[in-house]
Amino acid sequence: MASPKPSKTAPVRPAFAPRPAANLPFGAVISRRASDRIRQGHLWVYATDIESVSAPNGETLLPVADNRGLLLGTALYSPASQIALRMVSHELIDRQAWLELLRTRLQRAITQRLPFLHTNKRGSDSCRLCFSEADELPGLIVDKYGDLIILQLLVKGLDTPEVRQAIVEVLRGYSKFFQPAAIWERPDPRIRELEGLSEPSAEPLYAADPKSPLSAITFKLNEFKFLYNVNSGQKTGAFLDQHANYLAAKQYAWLLAPNGRALDVCTYQGGFALHLAQVSKHVTAIDASRASLEMAEQNLAANRDVLGDTEIEWVCGDAFDILREWASARQQFDSIVLDPPAFAKSKRAVEGALRGYKELNLRAMQMIRPGGLLVTCSCSHHVSGSDLESAVASAAVDARRRVTLLQRRGAAPDHPVILNLPETEYLKCLICRVD
Repeated sequence: MASPKPSKTAPVRPAFAPRPAANLPFGAVISRRASDRIRQGHLWVYATDIESVSAPNGETLLPVADNRGLLLGTALYSPASQIALRMVSHELIDRQAWLELLRTRLQRAITQRLPFLHTNKRGSDSCRLCFSEADELPGLIVDKYGDLIILQLLVKGLDTPEVRQAIVEVLRGYSKFFQPAAIWERPDPRIRELEGLSEPSAEPLYAADPKSPLSAITFKLNEFKFLYNVNSGQKTGAFLDQHANYLAAKQYAWLLAPNGRALDVCTYQGGFALHLAQVSKHVTAIDASRASLEMAEQNLAANRDVLGDTEIEWVCGDAFDILREWASARQQFDSIVLDPPAFAKSKRAVEGALRGYKELNLRAMQMIRPGGLLVTCSCSHHVSGSDLESAVASAAVDARRRVTLLQRRGAAPDHPVILNLPETEYLKCLICRVD
C-alpha cells in the first residue's frame, strides 16, 4: 500500500504557542508547574510559584514568562497576596490595551445577562453583571440591585482611578436597558487587607443626584421584595447566587411537604425562609447575626402582600448548638434548609469543614419527618461537590436515614461556571428526600 501523501494543510497552532519573552525590562518568571496550569486555561499563579519578579515603581500589570523565557501573557500583580498573578491576556499588552480589554469584556458580560434581566423583569430586577474570572475579569464583581449597582475591586491591579472610570463609563452606556441611580464601590474588608488595597471613597462613583445619592433601596427577586443598604450586609450586601435555589426549595417543599413546618438554618436576611413561607404553615429561621435577622424581619414585613399573615420565627444563636439541642429534644420539621457560610477558606481547612457539614446534616436528618425535604448547601470552593455528598452520605448512615438525592444544583445562571476554572464552581446545593 502506498504511503499517504503529506497533507498540504497548515499545521494547527497550539493555543499557547511558544513565544520568546524578548528582553523585557520587568516582569515575572514562574515555575514549570504554574506554567502548565496557565497553558491548561487556569488564570492564577500563587506566590510560591514565582521564581523571580521585577515590578518597578509598584507596577501591577506584568508580562509573565515560564522558566525557559517563553512568554505566557500578561497578568495583574498583587505583591501582598497569596495569589500573586492573575492572567488577563495570553499576549503582551500595555496598560492602555488592558483598559480597552476590560471595557470589552465587561460589555460582553453585561450583554450576556440582558436576556436574564428582560425575561425576569417583572419578578426580578437584580442580578450579577460581572463575575470575576468567569467573565475574564479577575477580581471584579458587579452586582445590580434594582437601581443601585455595587462594585467590588478585589485585586491590587484594579485599584486605580482609570479602572474605576472605565467601569462606570461601561455601566452608564447601558442606559437603554437600565439606568443606575448610583454606582457604589463596596470593599471586602478581609480582601482589602490581604491585597493591600486603598480605602475606597465614602462617596459613590456615580450618582444621578449627586446632592442626595441613593444608598438604600428595595429590590425584587422572584417577586419578593428585599431591602438593601449600601452600608450593611455581607459581600456586596446580599446573596444573588442563591436566587434560583430559593425557587427550587419552595417548589420541592410544596411537592414533598405542603403546609408543613419548615426550618431555615443560617437564614441571613431571610431568602430561603420567605420562599418557604409561601408553601409552609410555619417557618423557623436561625442566624448568628442579630442585625441580619432584623433585616430579615423587615423583608418579611415588606412581603405581607405575598405572604399574608404567615409568621416566621426568627432565632438568633449558633446553628450547631441550636440544632444539637433541638435534635436531642426530638423537634420535628417537614423541610429543612442548611445554607451555612464558607467553612473552608483554604485547602488546609477542608477536613474541619467536612466535619462541620456532616454535623449540621446529621442534626437536620434527626429532625426531618419521613419523606421530608433537606436542602443542603456549601459555598466553599475548596469543598467539592463529591466532598459535600460524602459528608451528607456519612451523616445519613449515622442518622440511620435513607436519603435520596433529587437534584444537584449550583449558583444561579448569572454566576457562570468555567469548566477549567474550578474556583468559579464554588456553590453546591443538594436537594434530597429523607426517609
